[in-house]
Amino acid sequence: MAENQNDGAWFAPKRFGYGSGFPIVWQGWAVLAGHIAVICLGMFLLRAHPLAVVVWGLLIGLLPSPLYAAKTRGGWKWRSGNHE
Repeated sequence: MAENQNDGAWFAPKRFGYGSGFPIVWQGWAVLAGHIAVICLGMFLLRAHPLAVVVWGLLIGLLPSPLYAAKTRGGWKWRSGNHE
């Protein structure tokens, strides 16, 4: 595990399933907090237009997926709880 300490990853891999787990460095926390803030701000500003809120949530929710995938230790792949 020591070789993974300086691999540039911002997020830990999920133990089960597909995608990223929790952030493991401050950069990951900053990106996640900013992402959540942008989603919430857009939903607040568009609250009078329900369809726009849905479109905003989906679009902005999925837009940074390539960044999360690139910065996850080991990348995104299906994991079933077994150690690699």
